[in-house]
Amino acid sequence: MQRPRKTSELPEVLPLFPLPGALLLPRGRLPLNIFEPRYLSMIDDALGGDRLIGMIQPLRSSGESSIGPELYEVGCAGRLTSFSETADGRYLITLTGLVRFRIVETLSTITPYRQARVDWDDFSVDLTPADDDDVPDRAGLLAVLKDYLKAQQLEADWETIEDAPCETLINSLAMICPFDPKEKQALLEAPALADRAQTLLALMEFALASSGGDAEPSLQ
Repeated sequence: MQRPRKTSELPEVLPLFPLPGALLLPRGRLPLNIFEPRYLSMIDDALGGDRLIGMIQPLRSSGESSIGPELYEVGCAGRLTSFSETADGRYLITLTGLVRFRIVETLSTITPYRQARVDWDDFSVDLTPADDDDVPDRAGLLAVLKDYLKAQQLEADWETIEDAPCETLINSLAMICPFDPKEKQALLEAPALADRAQTLLALMEFALASSGGDAEPSLQ
């Protein structure tokens, strides 16, 4: 399918790929190594259809039902934009984030993977790329990021970071930084880019404070 311009163009039912700690955000790119038979089947079906897959996190503290672990209510749909098959039968794919969704109902289906009826209306903002002006303190964010990456002993290409549009930078950092699943979910559910930037900043400052870094948390 072509990139939708309104939520009414999106499907009502979405296949679900529960994966703890895996965060997909609009216009972000998530590489995945698919090897479980049920998810190989899901990819086969997606390739023959609209190529949309719903990434969502399981609630790790919850028990499992007969259909699998309980899930968070909010996930993000990704379009399958890259696909290759390995000699041992695995699929190497890339999902490009499209729009977040909210689960309305998990369906009883004959497919080996889960499907859900979803609602997109709360996240129509995702259909339009954010403007750099939506993030008021990029310089402050970069200053904390530098300390955070140093504390995490992570390398960074600062020329690329400084040149990246705010949405690309914030969503990429949210996806790749080693936050725990609850923190990843908070980043996913942030209403708009400015909120996600504030959440990202708070998480990095908290991590620095916990590790004895220099940055002091600026959010309550």
